[in-house]
Amino acid sequence: MAKRVVVGMSGGVDSAVAASLLKEQGFDVVGLYMSNWKETEPDGCCTGEQDWSDVARVCEVIGIPYYSVDFSEEYMQRVFARFVEEYSKGRTPNPDVLCNREIKFGPFVKFARELGADYIATGHYCDIEHKDGRNYLLRCADENKDQTYFLNQVTERQLDDVLFPLSALYKKDVRAYAREHGIPVAAKKDSTGICFIGERRFREFLSHYIPMREGDIVTADGKVVGRHKGVYYYTIGQRRGLGIGGSADGNGESWFVLDKDVANNRLVVSQGEDAVLYKKTLTTEGFNFITRPDADEFDCLVRIRHRQPLQEAHVTVTETGARVEFAEPQRAIAAGQYAVCYDGRVCLGGGVIGGAE
Repeated sequence: MAKRVVVGMSGGVDSAVAASLLKEQGFDVVGLYMSNWKETEPDGCCTGEQDWSDVARVCEVIGIPYYSVDFSEEYMQRVFARFVEEYSKGRTPNPDVLCNREIKFGPFVKFARELGADYIATGHYCDIEHKDGRNYLLRCADENKDQTYFLNQVTERQLDDVLFPLSALYKKDVRAYAREHGIPVAAKKDSTGICFIGERRFREFLSHYIPMREGDIVTADGKVVGRHKGVYYYTIGQRRGLGIGGSADGNGESWFVLDKDVANNRLVVSQGEDAVLYKKTLTTEGFNFITRPDADEFDCLVRIRHRQPLQEAHVTVTETGARVEFAEPQRAIAAGQYAVCYDGRVCLGGGVIGGAE
């Protein structure tokens, strides 16, 4: 009998092509859509209805059975509550990372097993190697789309019996395949919003969960240069959307966010030369190793945000996480994001950034 693969279906082209490729390879493929968010838009339309409709159309074209499962309670407790908590501290969290660890490779896998899954598959752009009882998460062929960054918090064992069918494909190839095979979401726009919440007016959305207070925008020496609408809205290094006009003693150059003083409800900015944003060292709060090097000190490649070019660094494992010393200073290291380490193509794992110096 053919091995059964349960594919996480999002309604997008990537998971659709992943399912189709597995069907071509002779697997018994089942599509599984996760409903993780129940909020409706102002017009009363459930935000996931279109995606579920697209999943149904895709699976009917491919010729595979499909199901929907509700993980909204788990998502709210394990992912979204942490997301709000981090923003309330003035940090910049990444819910997609937590969603992968806590939902896609947690409850989703358990439910898939109940459907008789021998393997689990997703439309992630990454690769995997199963060798001698070990699992290695690898960067994919399309470096521009590589999503190992978002999987840095999964465990090695969570990758047991996992397949990533898009590992050798580029995005243009995925869309071309979808067109050639009549997959109805071939031209569907990629989602760029928060994991499972989608694209929306972020300030308005966040204000429903964190009370927003206007406050002063100040320079590092305390001079007031404007007003902000809530420090949580801004990110370190941000240049646009600050609403700061020229000042009599200003130099005419762009302003950028230097820091978020949540305790005093102040947004700290600087003007012109942003060298002050560059730091050579960061520390993480804990560190999740998917593949741990033999030593507690090692050289590797690191990125501190998705799609950032890989940076050379030296890592020291500490009692509380890891210390990362870069060969070159890095701009706008944001607390709450992840520092993810690589040994060549192998994603070693990552940790939440706590501070930088």
